[in-house]
Amino acid sequence: MAICYDRLWKLLIDKKMNRTELKETSGISFNVLARLGKNEPVSFESIEKICFTLNCNIEDI
Repeated sequence: MAICYDRLWKLLIDKKMNRTELKETSGISFNVLARLGKNEPVSFESIEKICFTLNCNIEDI
């Protein structure tokens, strides 16, 4: 099954947040952000940080 983070990028737009702001507020690394941009797998811990920052559930991204 292919990984796709399109819903994450739409959620960022809806919250008027850019990728750099997501990185800084969630505490994820630049490498994680790059992997997200390439639709590559990232750790569950990184996903949790993003969900906490965006106040959303894993299913939302």
